[in-house]
Amino acid sequence: MKNKVRIILLDDLESIRISMGKYLELSGYEVFSYNSPTICPLMLKPECRCSENQSCVDIIISDLDMPGMSGLNFIQNQKDKNCKCRHIALMSGLWTAEKLDHADELRCKIFTKPVLPQDILIWIKAVEKGINPDRELCNWFEEIPSKSDEHRLA
Repeated sequence: MKNKVRIILLDDLESIRISMGKYLELSGYEVFSYNSPTICPLMLKPECRCSENQSCVDIIISDLDMPGMSGLNFIQNQKDKNCKCRHIALMSGLWTAEKLDHADELRCKIFTKPVLPQDILIWIKAVEKGINPDRELCNWFEEIPSKSDEHRLA
């Protein structure tokens, strides 16, 4: 691929966020991780800032239950902003029928915690086949300073 597949990883549990982020990075992906959707730069802007032919990320992987905002609310917010990311996964150990229905409506891949990083990688490899290798990635969100533990794992 011309550009590495870019992933945003959201999880309030540091051990999961760091271990999964490192695993994905070592597997060849560009990973940006955040401990809350409320501090993710994608959440901080009222609209999608990518041009018609751009996306800022290829994949979003989010925990469902986090302080401040749920993964479902974050994904719904991104869709309402016309975010172009089409590959979204949600992880939780506490799925309810209502949450599963909402995730299905948002077209999210569902993972039940505990989830092995290898299982996430299998899904990523499958969706990667549908990502245009010549796509243009927008970097606007990298320019926003954050007071969080936001970090690029690479």
